[in-house]
Amino acid sequence: MLVKTFASTVQGVDAQTITIEVNSGGAVAQGRPGYALVGLPDNAVKEGYHRIEAAVKNEGFRIPRIRIIINLAPAGIRKEGSFYDLPIALGILASTGQIDAQDLDRFILMGELSLDGSLRPIKGALPIAIQARKEGFKGFILPKQNAKEAAIVDQLDVYGVESLQEVIHFFNEKQKPDPLELETREEFFHNQQNPELDFSDVKGQENIKRALEISAAGGHNVILIGPPGAGKTMLARRFPTILPPLSLLEALETTKIHSVAGTLAAETALIAVRPFRSPHHTISDVALVGGGSHPQPGEISLAHHGVLFLDELPEFKRSVLEVMRQPMEERKVTISRARITVEYPASFVLVASMNPCPCGFYNHPEKDCVCGPGVVKKYLSKISGPLLDRIDLHVEVTPISFDDLSNIKPAERSLLIAERVVKAREVQHLRFESVKQIHCNAQMSSRMVRSTCQLNAAGQTLLKTAMKKLQLSARAYDRILKVSRTIADLSASEEIKIEHLAEAIQYRSLDREGWAG
Repeated sequence: MLVKTFASTVQGVDAQTITIEVNSGGAVAQGRPGYALVGLPDNAVKEGYHRIEAAVKNEGFRIPRIRIIINLAPAGIRKEGSFYDLPIALGILASTGQIDAQDLDRFILMGELSLDGSLRPIKGALPIAIQARKEGFKGFILPKQNAKEAAIVDQLDVYGVESLQEVIHFFNEKQKPDPLELETREEFFHNQQNPELDFSDVKGQENIKRALEISAAGGHNVILIGPPGAGKTMLARRFPTILPPLSLLEALETTKIHSVAGTLAAETALIAVRPFRSPHHTISDVALVGGGSHPQPGEISLAHHGVLFLDELPEFKRSVLEVMRQPMEERKVTISRARITVEYPASFVLVASMNPCPCGFYNHPEKDCVCGPGVVKKYLSKISGPLLDRIDLHVEVTPISFDDLSNIKPAERSLLIAERVVKAREVQHLRFESVKQIHCNAQMSSRMVRSTCQLNAAGQTLLKTAMKKLQLSARAYDRILKVSRTIADLSASEEIKIEHLAEAIQYRSLDREGWAG
């Protein structure tokens, strides 16, 4: 008897439906196995038959010793992982007449079976649910741990189950349990709670807070340069608290990526706060941008719509930093393999920090640098010019004074800074409303910079003088204009004024010739 069940595979951040055809009947030839599994399954799928056999037996059913052929279609796509156990098991039971096969073709089935018949969680439940709704399936049956994640998708019945026995009863009994219902918007706003970290925890450093506010308002990448203990990491970790809150669409996109990567917390339905990723400097290039023999999202994609923090930037391998250049420009990363090409989104704000030299005290107001001649320049050269070209704000962090540190006056809260950032982003939203894929000033092309960031005669003179006297490199020109446009937006000014341009110019420290001796 031929029975079809339906499962799904995830490629990139999108899913594709897989048809599982199970045909049983006929005697088993002597010396040959009783089943055949075809359709490019990997080892995890092949080994699943043994898990299925034990689970079915422990649930009080059996797999008859007859010829069983299982085909995973389309056969040209490689099937990976252990999540096909449940649809294969139900296909075998329906094909051998042990359960009712009438409604099997109306549901997507996913789950890894334990030997006792219980179900383990899967990856990629959200994109699978989205694809199931798109193709008109009635429902989605999956492990209970992933049910809330899939229930975000409306117009699809989602059933979270704990064991194979529950699924068998579901199809054998006329009365079905109620599907899980989730109010997506209510869940989303409920999870947007007050963060534990706040800018009010940081004493002093008002100029650094100002630079981070500009970065958040325009989506600009920023690098903090200063001695150990100056507060670079403390400031960076509080940076997400002043970013605009995630929109529902952004939250869905971010949740899809974390669902595919398997980093979504158990029983979590939707990521409601901007992600903050801080990989260690020993990370490999594949782990940072994504890839591997079975492509998975990297740290830059897990930071989508959030912040990627690279602490001690020169300590990262140069090859690791260089692979970020194209994704930072295109805001996506494409992973190509012989059989498959996948694309992961990677729109993030880069916040980097570094010491000015190996000893950490170059340009320190009180302590002397003990690095030898040329060491500072060599240390800085670990970061390539093309990478620095994509960082708009270079901010020098100075040590905090005792007076600031002991000041009991409360500092400005993140909420107040975020309000100004949101207002500036609203201005940019209206400005780029008719332009696709452009949402903030940092994403403008050179052509858009010329039309959007026009200077008056006094501004042109100031920029020309600054470029010459401060020996700024040519690559700083567009960056200064973008940052000055953001500063003007924060001031609710339609035109870029002299003071806006002057403030933007000071944020190009590393472009100054001779900065490192």
